[in-house]
Amino acid sequence: MNLIALFKSYWRTPTPLEVIAKELAVAHLCKLEAETAVDYAVSVVRYNDTRIKRLEQHISNHKEQA
Repeated sequence: MNLIALFKSYWRTPTPLEVIAKELAVAHLCKLEAETAVDYAVSVVRYNDTRIKRLEQHISNHKEQA
């Protein structure tokens, strides 16, 4: 591709198929990011569930000793 053709392709209006392909790629990336966020959120919930159980057990043990 020569320099003139490169400049022309840069400023031309993209075809509908090119726009659709670009939006589809962005949608896939957004979905992956959302799935990663879900994985993180689920792990935070599990962590706090475990933490709550542990702390409640400590409270229960201290009440029994008092």
